[in-house]
Amino acid sequence: MQAEPRKSLVGEEYEVEVGPVAHGGHCIARTSEGQVLFVRHALPGERVVARVTEGEEGARFLRADAVEVLDASKDRIDVPCPYAGPGRCGGCDWQHAKPGAQRRLKADVIAEQLQRLAGLTPEEAGWDGTVVPAEGDKVPAGQVPAWRTRVQYAVTADGRAGLRRHRSHEVEPIDHCMIAAEGVSELGIEKRDWTGMDSVEAIAAAGSQDRQVILTPKPGARLPLVELDRPVSVLRVDERSGGIHRVHGRPFVRERADGRTHRVGGGGFWQVHPKAADTLVTAVMQGLLPRKGDMALDLYCGVGLFAGALADRVGDQGAVLGIESGKRAVEDARHNLADFDRVRIEQGKVESVLPRTGITEVDLIVLDPPRSGAGRKTVEHLSSLGARRIAYVACDPAALARDLGYFRDGGYRVRMLRAFDLFPMTHHVECVAILEPAEKGR
Repeated sequence: MQAEPRKSLVGEEYEVEVGPVAHGGHCIARTSEGQVLFVRHALPGERVVARVTEGEEGARFLRADAVEVLDASKDRIDVPCPYAGPGRCGGCDWQHAKPGAQRRLKADVIAEQLQRLAGLTPEEAGWDGTVVPAEGDKVPAGQVPAWRTRVQYAVTADGRAGLRRHRSHEVEPIDHCMIAAEGVSELGIEKRDWTGMDSVEAIAAAGSQDRQVILTPKPGARLPLVELDRPVSVLRVDERSGGIHRVHGRPFVRERADGRTHRVGGGGFWQVHPKAADTLVTAVMQGLLPRKGDMALDLYCGVGLFAGALADRVGDQGAVLGIESGKRAVEDARHNLADFDRVRIEQGKVESVLPRTGITEVDLIVLDPPRSGAGRKTVEHLSSLGARRIAYVACDPAALARDLGYFRDGGYRVRMLRAFDLFPMTHHVECVAILEPAEKGR
């Protein structure tokens, strides 16, 4: 016999006491029946009415929005953005919290993940428990830093630019995104008709005046004539191959970090916050303390940000190997680092390329893996190379904590951890962990 389908609880409302923050931009609560609720738009300690947005009877947990606040936290503020809130734009998670409270929430998440997945207290991780704002981002409650230099707009059926709703393909049309950097806002994307487009990505380089839009047409649609409020290069995504092609202007933007200019082509990866690249390079180099003559690895190296910083510091007698899977990023990295004779960039997945290099010993390692982390196999390989120090740059505290546990199994301990609020108003946070052989800490 087929089991009866479980009853959907979407739309059901529960009056709940809100518990601690959880990873993912929500807090934990429980229904009177004991079912776990992941509640967005709430803060720890509040009493709210939570309306279920996903889930069914008997599910391990339900997702919900706080649609009415009965007893507010002292950290709550009026939401500054007109498009934020239950059922609206999914880009920001913490618009309803004071900026300092947002950073404390992120710190609580990091601490919880370190403890649960790596068995580490903040003290054992060499972390002071704070999440540091980027320069210029310490704004009063009710103000929003305009930091996002890359914004991916979705397009409604009638051609309006907007942003996706939380965990949805539905589009929230907007007139202005408060967290968009000035260089993005001044293009005027939201004022134009984008009929026939699936998405429009706007990029405003922080290190130059370069501006770029990348258009993804719906199948069979023709490209519009792009006339924006500032000079801009235009690229398009090929609907068959997924490749990115130049329509007019430069196929890349120029970014500045660590005193160097970096070419970033075809919408390739670059840190979204204008201060992020320099902030992270400084933290990584202060943690690694490179020496002349060192042999270093830069894994998941992108367009060569950390490889260039390492090459500058290890000098002509040192060497740097970068590994990156993206073909265009590798081309950019080789271009950006062409003046360093002792830098080599290899294309491919780290877990495939690194064993083929034959490298058995290195002095320093930087890894900046994707959100999913490096994984046990790669960490085991890195742990075998005897590096004096390892810098792990992480945009996901859960993946970081898991991999730190694997590094501990491989004989490394965390010497220092720093956390940076490079994604204000969202639940995302960037961490830099510095590891060294465990025997050094004894």
